[in-house]
Amino acid sequence: MAEQIPNATPETIPRTNELKRFIKVFFGRGLVIFGSLIILLFLVMSAFGPWIAPHDPNVQDLDHVLTPPSSEHLLGTDYLGRDLLSRLIYGARSSLMVGIVALGIAAIIGMVSGMAAGYFGGWVYSVIMRVIDALMSFPMLVLALLISALLGGGLKNVMIALGVSMIPGYARLMCGLVLSTKETDYILAQRSLGSSNLRIMLLHILPNCFPPIIVLITMQIGIAI
Repeated sequence: MAEQIPNATPETIPRTNELKRFIKVFFGRGLVIFGSLIILLFLVMSAFGPWIAPHDPNVQDLDHVLTPPSSEHLLGTDYLGRDLLSRLIYGARSSLMVGIVALGIAAIIGMVSGMAAGYFGGWVYSVIMRVIDALMSFPMLVLALLISALLGGGLKNVMIALGVSMIPGYARLMCGLVLSTKETDYILAQRSLGSSNLRIMLLHILPNCFPPIIVLITMQIGIAI
């Protein structure tokens, strides 16, 4: 006689840790690990640039102008005799800072506004989307230049200008994802259980809409830099 398995109860079913499952699936691919190592290498180089760079990036050596790669200058020198590897390491700090901060501004503001517009609809949708449409009427580069001219010079204002100019893409993508997600059965079930709007948006809608946002971020970080 076959052994009978007792009925499973909520207490006996192990609860799945979504974060552990995500990490296991995400880093279970060799290509992801390879890309993560490259990103980590760039981050380490930019963070510890003063200790890693073999030369001062601004020191000129007119006796060694446009020299080819050698043991002293691994990537050669430029037209003023400055070490190219050192300048590349130091330049990565500003480039990564601009890309990460600008995309952080665009992604956070765009996702919040897009989620609010898609979830609540009505006048909230109309107001937010009309503002986004107004921003989209300008090309991204022209809008960034306009905002930079209004704010003034400086790296901080450049990052703000780039972030604001890239908001429309994240807002429209997030709004479209929320419009299709909020009508699914599990969202309707949460509403019937009395879950608050904030809980539904943060715990159920956002995790299911986040993967396309990650793709958009990886595509635009190079454009921002």
